[in-house]
Amino acid sequence: MSLSFRQSDILEIASTEGRVTVEGLAERFGVTVQTIRRDLTELADAGKLDRVHGGAVLRSGVSNIGYEDRRALNADAKTRIAQTCAADIPDGASIFMNIGTSTEAVARQLLNHKNLLVVTNNMNVANILVENPDCEIIMAGGVLRRTDGGLIGNLTVSAIRQFKFDIAVIGCSALDTDGDLLDFDFQEVQVSQAIIEKARRTFLVADHSKFQRSAPARIGSIAELDTVYSDLPLPGKLPEHCREWQTGVIICD
Repeated sequence: MSLSFRQSDILEIASTEGRVTVEGLAERFGVTVQTIRRDLTELADAGKLDRVHGGAVLRSGVSNIGYEDRRALNADAKTRIAQTCAADIPDGASIFMNIGTSTEAVARQLLNHKNLLVVTNNMNVANILVENPDCEIIMAGGVLRRTDGGLIGNLTVSAIRQFKFDIAVIGCSALDTDGDLLDFDFQEVQVSQAIIEKARRTFLVADHSKFQRSAPARIGSIAELDTVYSDLPLPGKLPEHCREWQTGVIICD
């Protein structure tokens, strides 16, 4: 498909914000809502976006979007989430941080923390925390996934099971309306499940774009977590369910 300049701009906005609306785009580009609906239909037909009521969202599927694109997606929101999450991590804690751009953002907010022990299967997290001389870093070895610097597989799971962490900071690829945490890589799912099992407390960092996506592999449920950090309220009845499950929800707006 050959994209018009406007359609290319629409895709860029969707990549940044996770969702676009017909009325918002019509006002932004100074065109009719019918023109925008036609653009979104063409983008959906080309497999670029998924149409939803009133607009479109980033396409869901069985494969994740590129890692650099994920870094740019809702970057400001990820920073706010990371600042709030890091403020709840005390000096002297042992922490596990898994693969993801949101956990990388938390790592950047830990550079002034003292006496930390961080175990991670995320080479990017390790490289960020090298700048903190008061942080001991342990890599959970495994098979290197070149696309994002993650270590996965049985070796990683085995390494994680040697520890008991004060806090696990995890991300996910998608958050379903029933509270299930979802991912695209089955090996990464096994790693995340081991992390939750071996942590005294588990923090999920997830911006609102995760509410608008789907992925095929189930990690677990929000019910197993202690706190969820996001930039917008959780969708549907999830806030009510979190109260029932005694899972804290912190909106970092």
